[in-house]
Amino acid sequence: MNAHALFPTFSLLATALGLACAAQAQDAMPKPATPEACLAIQADAARLTCYDTAFNRAPSSTEAADTAAAQAAERKRALDQSAAEAASAATTRRQGALYAHELDVEANAGKGSLLDSRWELAKDSKLGVFQMRAYKPTYLLPMFWTSDINNTPSSPNPDNTVTTPQDLQREEAKFQISFKTKFVENLFGDNGDIWGGYTQSSRWQVYNGEASRPFRETNYEPEVMLVFRNNYSLGGWHGRMTGISLNHQSNGRGDPLSRSWNRVILSAGLDRENWAFVVRPWWRIPDGNDDDNPDIENYMGRGDALLVYSKGGHELSLLGRHSLRGGDESHGAVQLAWGFPIDRNLRGHLEVFHGYGESMIDYNHKATYIGLGVSLLEWF
Repeated sequence: MNAHALFPTFSLLATALGLACAAQAQDAMPKPATPEACLAIQADAARLTCYDTAFNRAPSSTEAADTAAAQAAERKRALDQSAAEAASAATTRRQGALYAHELDVEANAGKGSLLDSRWELAKDSKLGVFQMRAYKPTYLLPMFWTSDINNTPSSPNPDNTVTTPQDLQREEAKFQISFKTKFVENLFGDNGDIWGGYTQSSRWQVYNGEASRPFRETNYEPEVMLVFRNNYSLGGWHGRMTGISLNHQSNGRGDPLSRSWNRVILSAGLDRENWAFVVRPWWRIPDGNDDDNPDIENYMGRGDALLVYSKGGHELSLLGRHSLRGGDESHGAVQLAWGFPIDRNLRGHLEVFHGYGESMIDYNHKATYIGLGVSLLEWF
C-alpha cells in the first residue's frame, strides 16, 4: 500500500482520536454532584454559576436576571431605610422635645446643669424611683420677725373670720422641710417622670411663754408632678424642663382658721451657667359654696416666677408672685433669700418677704417678714 493510499486512513484516525480526547477532557471538568455542594461557596456570583451548572441551565440569562433582582432588592432596602429615617425625624419634630426618643447627645445636653441636678432630667442623670430627693429649701429660722402680726385673720366667708383678737407676738421661729421622690421614670419613651413632693412650713410662737408657746400656723403642701426634659435655647438660656402638677395646700385647721386651695400648676424651667429660672402659672380648682377663702387668687396670685443664682456655696433667690389682675384685685408678694456657707453641710439662711400671703392664714394680710437661721438644703 503506497503512502497516498494510507493518508486518508491516518486522517480519519487522527480526527477520531481528537474528538475522543475532547470529550474525555470535557467529562473531566469539575462538576458538583448535587446542588447541596454549592452551599459552601461564599461568593454570590460563583454560587449562582454553580447552581446553573448543577441544573444544566444556561448561566448567561439567569445571571442577568438574578443580578437585576438583587439590585432591585438593594434599591428597595435603601428606599425603605430612607423613608423610615424621614418618618422618625418627622415624628421627633412633631413631638418636639417633650417625649420623643432622642439621640444620646441630645438627651444628655443638660447633664450637670442646675435644674438637672434637682430633677434628673438628662438621660444619664436618672437615678431610679422611690429615692428621697431635695425639693424646696429646708431650713430653721430661730429668728423670724414681722412688721405687723395678724391677730384677727379674716375672709369674705364669715365662717372663716376671727372676731376676737389672738394673743400673738411679732417675734417667732419658722422652719420648713421639703422633699420629693420619683414614682415613675421614662413614662413616654425615654422621657417623662412622675414625682411626688411634700413641703411643710411652720411658724412657732416659741418666745410667747404666756400663751404656752403655740404653733401659730403650719402649712401642708403635697403635690404630684409630671416633668419632661426639654432641650431648646431662648435668648442665651437653655430650656431644660416643662411640667404639670396637681397641688393641694392647706393649714389643716377648723373654722374660723381653716384655709385651703387646690391648683393645677404648669411650669417651665430654664438655666444658664450659675442661673436658673422657673415660671409657674396656675389655675385654682373651684371649691364650691363652702370656700374658706374665695378670693385667695387675688392675693396669693395666679402664678409665680423664681430666679436663682448659685456659685461657690452661696445662693441668692428671688421669688415673685402676682394676682395678674388690676385695680382692687392687684396684689402680690416678693421674697429675697440668701444661703451662705457656714460649714461643709450647713449654710446660713437669710430671708426677707414683703407682700400678701407669707402663710395661708395671712393670705390677704400684707406685712414684711425677716428671718435668719440655718439651712440644710437650698434650691440647688
